[in-house]
Amino acid sequence: MRSIYFLSFYLFLCQFAQGYASPSVYDVCLNFESTICQSDSVEKRVEKSSLEITYPNSTTAWTIDELAKIEWKTKNIGSEKSIRFFLTRNDMVVQELGTFKNSFTADGIKLAKNIGSGDTYQVVGIELFPDNKYSIAKFATPYFSIINAAADARKIASTSASSQKNKDIAKPTEFDGRNISYVKEVVFESENISIDIWDHGRQDNDIVSIYLNGETIISKHLLTYRKKSISVKLNTNKSNNLLLYAHNLGKAPPNTVSIEITDGATSEKIILNSDLKSCEAVLISVNK
Repeated sequence: MRSIYFLSFYLFLCQFAQGYASPSVYDVCLNFESTICQSDSVEKRVEKSSLEITYPNSTTAWTIDELAKIEWKTKNIGSEKSIRFFLTRNDMVVQELGTFKNSFTADGIKLAKNIGSGDTYQVVGIELFPDNKYSIAKFATPYFSIINAAADARKIASTSASSQKNKDIAKPTEFDGRNISYVKEVVFESENISIDIWDHGRQDNDIVSIYLNGETIISKHLLTYRKKSISVKLNTNKSNNLLLYAHNLGKAPPNTVSIEITDGATSEKIILNSDLKSCEAVLISVNK
């Protein structure tokens, strides 16, 4: 319950600022030894107070658009006293819910619209200005849920837009003034792949380059029946585009290349064609 200790310190600072806490740190230091010695006797004279929040509990699910309520019970805390409540998530304060007289219930509490859905929320309560300053009543509820449908919808829309943007970046439609057409999408389990290329059909002096995500991985290669191999590493966060770029048309246009891609476990064989106005490409993803 780290949030309780954090809030206790926070309240001390608040009380200090309001003039309730001792204004002199020097005086506190001078009297520290005597305070410690007297603490046992003080605690005997003033009974300890206690606080228990009964609602919300572990089965509670608050909805952002509805007004929240808190219910609690206390011991040795008068009805004229006040209790301050906070909403925390993962031991961090996300909203101060308010300060209420010790009437055992508070309702009509508005929750902040920017609070996201989750199941690790707690309400923390702390007694203000206790009679026994050496024993402050405090309590943190079990974890409960908050549902914010509007925030969830915004998050989904934002994620979708970001995903579409990344997809558009990973799938360009033009390269060096030439149109790109995608012939296939393939998926591998590993980000480390090997690529073999060779001439498809008859050898006719085709010269090509292979680009992966806009970077040259095979440059101005004369295609033959002999395979040229290269190992590359894929980007696991997006689709990777593998593109065939023709530097000439050979004796029988267009330039046609046989490509085999493998991650050691599975392989894909693809045929790509390109000329001086267009390029064919394939999208490659990693199954995470």
